[in-house]
Amino acid sequence: MDHIQHKFVEIGSLDLHVPELGPIRYDTDLLCVAATAIVIVFLHGFPEIWYSWRHQMVGVANVGYRALAPDFRGYGLSEVPAEPGKTNFIDLVDDLLGILDHYKIQKVFLVAKDFGSEIAYDFELLHPDRVLGVVTLGVPYVPDALKYKLFAQLPEGFYVRRWMKPGRAEADFGRFRVKEVVRRIYILFSRDVIPIATKENQEIMDIVNYTTPLPPWFTKKDLNAYGKLYERSGFRTPLQIPYRAKPVNLGKIIPRVTVPALHIIGGKDYFYKLPGIKQYIMAGEVKKYVPHLTVTFLSEGTHFIQEQYPKKVNKLIIKFLKKHT
Repeated sequence: MDHIQHKFVEIGSLDLHVPELGPIRYDTDLLCVAATAIVIVFLHGFPEIWYSWRHQMVGVANVGYRALAPDFRGYGLSEVPAEPGKTNFIDLVDDLLGILDHYKIQKVFLVAKDFGSEIAYDFELLHPDRVLGVVTLGVPYVPDALKYKLFAQLPEGFYVRRWMKPGRAEADFGRFRVKEVVRRIYILFSRDVIPIATKENQEIMDIVNYTTPLPPWFTKKDLNAYGKLYERSGFRTPLQIPYRAKPVNLGKIIPRVTVPALHIIGGKDYFYKLPGIKQYIMAGEVKKYVPHLTVTFLSEGTHFIQEQYPKKVNKLIIKFLKKHT
């Protein structure tokens, strides 16, 4: 962690925070090694930021790779757009392209979590010549039409349906300090049940109370790191992306990912409990879109599997990287 360099790259009109590490070598010229090392770009989800990849950055850097873990626009230390409500998924795809062009990186492996998986796969479909392979955690490739169909089967109290409505989450979150909002979301999303408000007049934050402890793998130090950065960025862009933004318009591009891919999911990930998702993954329907996909389960893993089991996840990622380099 101490060796991670925190850089800022101007993409368009925004300064984006791009933490960088590796490769870690002690017996050679680090600058020369870094210039030729294969690059792994880590793409976070919600409510995560670059910090959620801290263990994986160190893991891949220790075996000779160069890691970048940008904060998406409006997240973490990246600049908040002037009009967060107009931010869409294509903006994040374009930001990623801008970062690679800035560093003159031709090809990368993408490791993505939660809605970051959507950015990774959209980027591969739009820029297949820039991607060596894709690793996703928690959320696999799900076409937009299927996603909306699955969500429609869930009640009005489902957190995604609530947070899609402008003003609903803002009012819910606004009752608490920022760090308490982050704490409750982390607790809520680390459970093995779908977050749904079931009681009359119950908001999503009400599902968790003050006495509920954090997961044992998420420390107060971690919470302070998240809280501090969300106090800076606010939730304006994070609520827009992923909950209210327009999906990427692929036009005539056939949604078929041709690069090697790995999907890591926990048996206790609430996303795995969504209607139809288990069958979609297990029956192999996902391979219609990602034919070279391997799926790996960690039975006790939750939605934050990379923070919960960093060594196990690092081992799987590194094995995949070595196989395809």
